[in-house]
Amino acid sequence: MALIAFSAPASAADDPKARDIMQRVDARNDGDNRTSDMLMVLIDKNNDQRTKHFKIFSKDQGKDKHTIMFIVDPPNVKDTGFLTLDYDDPDKDDDQFLYLPSLGKSKRIASSDKDGSFMGSDLNYSDMGSLELADYDFTLLKEIDLKGQRCWLIQADPRSDAVIDETGYTKSILAVRQDNLMISRIKAWTNDGDAVKLIDFDDMQVIDGIWVSLSIKVIKRRADEVLHKTDITISGVKFNQNLEGDMFTVRRLEKGL
Repeated sequence: MALIAFSAPASAADDPKARDIMQRVDARNDGDNRTSDMLMVLIDKNNDQRTKHFKIFSKDQGKDKHTIMFIVDPPNVKDTGFLTLDYDDPDKDDDQFLYLPSLGKSKRIASSDKDGSFMGSDLNYSDMGSLELADYDFTLLKEIDLKGQRCWLIQADPRSDAVIDETGYTKSILAVRQDNLMISRIKAWTNDGDAVKLIDFDDMQVIDGIWVSLSIKVIKRRADEVLHKTDITISGVKFNQNLEGDMFTVRRLEKGL
């Protein structure tokens, strides 16, 4: 998944240091030709749980990044697939497609629908793609110690209502680790009433020279009430695999794993 990726010029409202940090986050090497497994646990307010197992593949296509994933379990939704084509060009909208075997066809996720829930989780479709720097003003709030690491705390403010409508967030605060330029935590205010999401990236490890977060926990709450939670565990991460470019197509998506 790609919660943060930025590239575009600044505006007068920006904090230059904050923008420089985010550009360094974007430039960080996140590997190529990656395969991994993902376990997603959906937890409702009554603590009832549902699980989904995914197989994920991603590849750089020039400056673009393409990702395809398939559900492998439970059986009733097996081969449900999701394809994301992230384009480096800030003037080109990223493409996202959802394939439901029960319908036998793929659906393109429209920009107006990207604030919707991804696979029933607390992540939005917009969280599964990249965000354009041109859409945000950044402010460096302060430096803090978080989870035993020194972090920059940076606020991201959308520059238009259109960005809020598409992403589903009115503003976000990001904690960026100073040692590896990884996002450690995101606090995001949603445009769904006064709900807030807290996204924690943990169990950070170096695999084949690349920093990877193997645990993502998302909590959606309103005031002191927890509305829903999503726990994600990543395993079996491998880089530099032999992935062909034609794997990342709608046609391939509809074939299933």
